[in-house]
Amino acid sequence: MKLSFFAEKTISSALCEKGLSDIEAEKKAILFSKVVSALIEAGIDGDRESFGHFVPGRIEVLGKHTDYGGGRSIVTTVERGFCILAVPREDNVVTIVAAGDRKRVEVQISPKIVLPESGWTNYPITVLRRMSRNFGELQGADIAFISDLPQAAGLSSSSAFMISIFLSIATRNNLFSSRLYKSNINTDLDLAAYLGTIENGQNYGVLLGDRGVGTFGGSEDHTAIICSSPNKLSQFAYCPARLEKQIELSSEFVFVLGFSGVTAEKTGTARAQYNRAALQVASLVEIWQRSTGGKENYLADILRSTSDAYGRLIRAVSESNHSKFSEPELLTRLQHFIIEDQEIIDPASNALGSGDICSFGAIVDRSQKDGADILGNQIPETISLARLARKSGAYAASSFGAGFGGSVWALVDKKDAERFIDTWRQAYSILHPDRATTAKYFLSCSGPAAFNVTE
Repeated sequence: MKLSFFAEKTISSALCEKGLSDIEAEKKAILFSKVVSALIEAGIDGDRESFGHFVPGRIEVLGKHTDYGGGRSIVTTVERGFCILAVPREDNVVTIVAAGDRKRVEVQISPKIVLPESGWTNYPITVLRRMSRNFGELQGADIAFISDLPQAAGLSSSSAFMISIFLSIATRNNLFSSRLYKSNINTDLDLAAYLGTIENGQNYGVLLGDRGVGTFGGSEDHTAIICSSPNKLSQFAYCPARLEKQIELSSEFVFVLGFSGVTAEKTGTARAQYNRAALQVASLVEIWQRSTGGKENYLADILRSTSDAYGRLIRAVSESNHSKFSEPELLTRLQHFIIEDQEIIDPASNALGSGDICSFGAIVDRSQKDGADILGNQIPETISLARLARKSGAYAASSFGAGFGGSVWALVDKKDAERFIDTWRQAYSILHPDRATTAKYFLSCSGPAAFNVTE
């Protein structure tokens, strides 16, 4: 498809066909036109063949810090994300332009690309380096992107960006049809799991890992972005990822997202706090394996392994000489994982699926409170946002993502959404006036998974 096509308003119909609402499709058509302008300004002929993707952010409805332990979560995507276009090159050079501010990076695809210590270029370069290591020689592309996702707000903007780059280079190289790809990655769930390992640096089968970026997380973000369905919430289990159920979301409801104004950066102190929770789960597994000789690699598998697994694990923790974490820390982390994975997820999806919105709200309230009191990944701002959302009329509200900053989702009547946003914003601004200028609010239906606009 010619590059100039993406500057035409008619692209909005193609976006609607993929699952975006009419309003959001029109907004994304405008964003794609800005991406076209950035490429043309960089010297790319508008008559060149090109391809494009839309890659959304995600909401973790429930499932706080469960995925990397093999637990479960309920997720959906938002109708905001990355609009990215790629024009094929005949060499191994990749140029990437941020259409918003025209910042640019140029690299040769190689397993030896030097990764920057920080900055936005770290994300695409991490992807290119890993792809080269796993799939050999690859041809490059001239790429431009723009996003309407708030950054570091807990909506998985970094994961969406990395997925955008992967899909662009994979499409340029017909990677999805290659023997090497198909011998290792057969389904969208497989792809999501592989993309998770690009971010955390782990191996994926025979596809060797490399230096990652971000945190020691699982594949929840990538699974949501790659495998979601429009107007549905999806319940997944992890390690490996598998779809357990989908819940139809009534057209009467809409999500309102409130960003606290406190960034959920996967760097510095916030990254260390997130990784601490992940390392506690890893420590529980290590203690189990050392104490029992068990081969289970994930906490969820341990808890399912025998009828007395929970008691045996508690005894193993009390008898261990584990130096990284105290016994109370590990037992608290275990308690939260069990509650969120076993006592929250199924009752919540069942309540929502049956239309029992009141019970759903009460279950979500419990998850939110446990996140603050037991898991400890909440800050005063996200605690306030969730509480004020409920007081402002939301059926349910909870923080989501890594925590230690970020956003809160609220489920409200679509017809009442604008009133709700005004009330919520005003209440939060009064309580946290220092965050009033950086807090952001927007509404979204449950959106589609990432898609190729040109297919």
